[in-house]
Amino acid sequence: MKGLGGQHEKFGGEGSALRSWRPCLAYLAVKELNCRVRQGFARCAKIGLRNAALLVTFSILWLAAGPTCMAENAVPDDQIDHIFAELKSPDRPGAAVLVLENGRALFERGYGVSDLRSLRKIDAHTNFRLASCTKQFTAMAIMLLVHDGKLHYEDPLTAVFPDFPNYGKSITIRNLLNHTSGLLDYEDLMAKPPADTPEEKVPQIKDAGVVKLLKQQKTTKFPTGTRWDYSNSGYAVLAMVVEKISSQPFGEFLHNRIFAPLKMNETVAYEKGKNTVSSRAYGYTHESGAWREMDQSSTSAVLGDGGVYSSLDDLAKWDRALAHYALLSEAEMKPAITPVKVTDGSVQEPDGTPAAYGFGWFLNSYKDHPRTWHYGETVGFRTTIQRFVDNNLTIIVLCNRDDLVPANLALKVADLFLARH
Repeated sequence: MKGLGGQHEKFGGEGSALRSWRPCLAYLAVKELNCRVRQGFARCAKIGLRNAALLVTFSILWLAAGPTCMAENAVPDDQIDHIFAELKSPDRPGAAVLVLENGRALFERGYGVSDLRSLRKIDAHTNFRLASCTKQFTAMAIMLLVHDGKLHYEDPLTAVFPDFPNYGKSITIRNLLNHTSGLLDYEDLMAKPPADTPEEKVPQIKDAGVVKLLKQQKTTKFPTGTRWDYSNSGYAVLAMVVEKISSQPFGEFLHNRIFAPLKMNETVAYEKGKNTVSSRAYGYTHESGAWREMDQSSTSAVLGDGGVYSSLDDLAKWDRALAHYALLSEAEMKPAITPVKVTDGSVQEPDGTPAAYGFGWFLNSYKDHPRTWHYGETVGFRTTIQRFVDNNLTIIVLCNRDDLVPANLALKVADLFLARH
């Protein structure tokens, strides 16, 4: 298996014959040892201490030397690599790709460079703007406050913000989480700068500014709870709910309650002038035959809907935390993976495909394989996290260019693994 370091994992000089027999040999060795342990150490004398020691040594070496299951139906690296072959370049933006199975990295590779100034190669520690994949962290922050007993999913918006207009009385925290609030899109309410305004001078709205805009409105798009409509406004409001209830800045709460406990040391809710992004990837768009840096926009300072930066290395820790219920119990996580019900069937993917949604996660299956997933799209970045929960398979693709559809690439990888079952 070849990773970002470019080194193949080897076990001595074994050939294909030993590789194909290794699972069987290890199985027999471990089975024999388990039998002897159950029967008592005294019985091990029948096979001799030397033979028992050899069995132990062989089993330990085999487990340490290779992937969890080096079976004949393992997906070769080159098949995965072929999917991303066009992204290989020493001087173009690209992508970072991670495949986890049973919590172990089977494939981890960078393609292209993090920025066109330094030409630093993308690797497992390169931090990308997650865009809407941020929403799973915002949802987790809210769920932690519910765990603390400081908030309830049925609390109305006006209970948190008493000065919110009357239409907020019918909007609950749950509605905000599952995109059934009907809030107007803050992007449509913002004042638009002149078209010739330099990018560095475009004013940026923040989460507090989104709430201020919504307080100036009189109504919602539709009666709350009757339809599903993907809402960045809702997740910006949720970030401010976290601030109000916790008495901490949103980014600080994420750090203290999620990132630090999970040792996601490179992950940050980026706020210009307040913190920095280590090993940062910059976003790019391709125009008139050339790459142009397009890293920030007027909405890039909003944290709750898309402001987190993270890396493959840290997202692997996040995946393990979800799999092992490190932050919340299985029962507490259930609302996040329970699809919202709306009468008109309006839950859809961006391309109009029927979908399902919980709290910060899409929940519709892929080829009858249950999954929790999300995509992220913002200026210069495209991202996806695809978790096939019954298959213990996670595929993450982070791109610092906006001409790719990482979800499609990730599903091509998924096809290679799911075809084995």
